[in-house]
Amino acid sequence: MHRSLAAAALLLATPLQAELAASSDAGFVSNHVVTVAAEPAAVWKVLVAPNQWWSPSHTYSGDAANLYLDAQATGCFCEKLPKPADAPEGQRMGSVEHMHVVYADPQRGVLRMTGGLGPLQGEAVHGVLTISLKREGEGTQIKWRYAVGGVWQAKPAELAPLVDKVLAEQVQRLADKAAPPKETVDPPKG
Repeated sequence: MHRSLAAAALLLATPLQAELAASSDAGFVSNHVVTVAAEPAAVWKVLVAPNQWWSPSHTYSGDAANLYLDAQATGCFCEKLPKPADAPEGQRMGSVEHMHVVYADPQRGVLRMTGGLGPLQGEAVHGVLTISLKREGEGTQIKWRYAVGGVWQAKPAELAPLVDKVLAEQVQRLADKAAPPKETVDPPKG
């Protein structure tokens, strides 16, 4: 990366702060915070379009273009599962609800969804993901808090670091899409 481009990137975003805040046999809490050089309304617009920033390797279909978010109460963060080429005639497309939207307020910058992401979907657990956007200086602080608890077949202490790592990746991808580094030109020498 060009030296001035690297310096500009440092000015535009604070490093992602990640913390597995709590983990026990009952569940876990994962926190992630990053600040980007973009207005909250612009970050919200990107946030509600996960097909633009969510990692395709963390989808059921292998293609983030199949993701969508209906950002209103009773809406969902969902994924279309395209029909295979050899599907019987008349077979419908499949789908996955990753999370269910319970609170969406673009004016306050709060999106809250419930559900078990990834391997948690098959567990008898309740997960709450709260994403908040708050103006901070010239930019926006993006904060994710995912709290999960319930009756487990798996061991929460083993799943928690894996889920935390995946969430950290998604928060960083959102930040990168919301406020990509701007290329700068070095001034002429001499």
